[in-house]
Amino acid sequence: MLDLATNVQYVKGIGPRFAQILQEKGISTVEDLLYYLPFRYEDRLNPRGIGELQPGEMASVIAEVRTSALLRARRMPIFEMTAGQGRDTIKCIWFHGTYLQDKFPAGTLVALYGKVEDNSRGGRPRFELVQPQFEILNDPLESGIQVDDEARKWQTLEVGRIVPIYEAAGKGRLTTRWFRRIIHGMLEHLDADIPDALPAAVRGRMGLIHRRSAFWQAHWPDTGESLAKLHAARTPAHIRLIFEELFFLELGLELKRRRMRTQTGVSFQIDDQVRGAVKRILPFHPTAAQKRVLKEIADDMAAPVPMRRLLQGDVGSGKTIVALEAAVIAIENGCQVALMAPTEILATQHYLSARRILEPLGYRIVLLTGSQEQGHKRQTRHHIVQGHAQLIIGTHALIQEAVEFDKLGLVIVDEQHRFGVLQRFRLMKKTIQCEPDVLVMTATPIPRTLALTLYGDLDASMLDELPPGRTPITTRRVGDARASEVWEFVRKQVAAGRQAYIVYPVIEEGAIEGELKAAIKMHDELRSREFPLLHVGLLHGRMSADDKDATMAAFQRGDINVLVSTTVIEVGVDVPNANIMVIEHAERFGLSQLHQLRGRIGRGSAKSYWICSYGAPASSSARARQACRASVSPICCATANCWRRRARRPGWFLPARVPIWRRKRSPARCSTSAATGTGDMAWWRWVEQQLPTYQGGTQLKKDIQTSMAPGAGCFVTRPATS
Repeated sequence: MLDLATNVQYVKGIGPRFAQILQEKGISTVEDLLYYLPFRYEDRLNPRGIGELQPGEMASVIAEVRTSALLRARRMPIFEMTAGQGRDTIKCIWFHGTYLQDKFPAGTLVALYGKVEDNSRGGRPRFELVQPQFEILNDPLESGIQVDDEARKWQTLEVGRIVPIYEAAGKGRLTTRWFRRIIHGMLEHLDADIPDALPAAVRGRMGLIHRRSAFWQAHWPDTGESLAKLHAARTPAHIRLIFEELFFLELGLELKRRRMRTQTGVSFQIDDQVRGAVKRILPFHPTAAQKRVLKEIADDMAAPVPMRRLLQGDVGSGKTIVALEAAVIAIENGCQVALMAPTEILATQHYLSARRILEPLGYRIVLLTGSQEQGHKRQTRHHIVQGHAQLIIGTHALIQEAVEFDKLGLVIVDEQHRFGVLQRFRLMKKTIQCEPDVLVMTATPIPRTLALTLYGDLDASMLDELPPGRTPITTRRVGDARASEVWEFVRKQVAAGRQAYIVYPVIEEGAIEGELKAAIKMHDELRSREFPLLHVGLLHGRMSADDKDATMAAFQRGDINVLVSTTVIEVGVDVPNANIMVIEHAERFGLSQLHQLRGRIGRGSAKSYWICSYGAPASSSARARQACRASVSPICCATANCWRRRARRPGWFLPARVPIWRRKRSPARCSTSAATGTGDMAWWRWVEQQLPTYQGGTQLKKDIQTSMAPGAGCFVTRPATS
């Protein structure tokens, strides 16, 4: 009999060679392999008829091979295979399909899965599948071979039931059929009394099935199970496994939070003097949302435990002034504040804004970036370590070993999704005294940030109200064929006294990106052909810091009418007079990038326009079209990023010593639809009472507690692998 801790090499049919391939997928034990769940299912009990197919749908078809041929096209070899059911046929096409030349003898029964395309040219409908997934169910060349009972048993796993489809491994050496047979045999020989990771009281309260039953039903669903529920992971088996993963994730985070609350933080005093200082720096009347968020931050800072808070708000919602108010609270209590930004442009903008707002009140602000002269940096570091500088603004230069603080009390990380986990952690550890408070800000949270917020490791504050005077942005999406209309519209806007951004995905043309318009080439073309009477500037990441600063200063003064740029303007650019942005090849940008770029306009009183031009077919630009909808919220972008591809996961929250978080294929996805409904303190007090009541409960709690890195806070994570 097998138990969950058995090494996979001792499972029948695996051995050391295949175990090494599984190890590369993060699978080393029977338990790991049981959590390698199918990514989809096929109904081979009631397969679709070819005549029932509809163009555009994803469909699974079982048919018999009629003909196959390798065509030597001019650009690439194309393999074509025609399969049929009676008089109905469907054509399958594989590009670069030389490897399939001897794969489909006539009479072979195959299962096909792919998107149905309509290839009719008059007369009866003719369907085709392009690059379909396939599985050979029987080979006519082997039909005369006598089949033993074992072979018949495996054949019954391929047809006449709902069949699981697994992701192949080892460059196709371990196929979906191999996984089916191995996992089925493993479940048959699995110990009937495997320990259940969830206490019986928790299972009963949530109505969850037993762990062993969940494994069986997730891998081998019963006949009659809903395919829609299987693909949505909403069957009782999937719900059980999802709950288990999120339960222990939240349990680990809860224990982590409790440990953090035992650490000594800075307890800032907030008296009338501090309140008066905060009020004096305000250049305008704050919104109700800004007042609410500042109170949440101030309450955290007054507590004796370290603050770990996410400040989230749309671009232009006033996050920076709230952060400066928090900085004043720390400075008035005799502490230093570090504000880290991802780019020198943004760091410089924060520095100039902070000087304008804070220096008249006597606060000393310094700027530290990598491009500064060595002598200037040495002098700045001296002021920091001596405590002369109260607000230190910089880029990654702040986390260098040479930078030391006198009394760091508050760390502010702007556009935190642009930083690595360990980079933020190194800045937090720049003090040998108490743990500093940490405030991270973003307008576009990446999946890890969203997940940390959903699961409670970060306290979240939301600025859901824009300052008065902001006008809604009009969004348009166009094809390349309408480029002349777009440029004419830009000319009219500039003639009315406005400025424009034109953003490209690459700096210059190359071998790989040859089909993309590039910023340098298009700058020359636009300046000579489309805007000969306008001042057209160029900005990209390969320019020197001085050239970038000079270009941005000219654009801010209005000397440049149209700025051709790459995504270097994604953060930190504030030109209220710029009211139009054109995104070329919008389908090549991520949702977060599009959302950030959109925030560069709409900062003034004039009506703003955001135009996304796409050069790819509609099916390839779905992401851009989704992001081009009006009123794209930050949470929507992060959620869409989570669901866009399986590879886009939130990442690791806890150290790898806890086995449950080592899995490559996770039952749960980062989505509110998979939420466990747990998280309130009463729930966790009840759970704590249940932990000693089941095998391994006390040891699990001990493992989670001892595996937390000392002083890790909420940022010690590992990048996700896929």
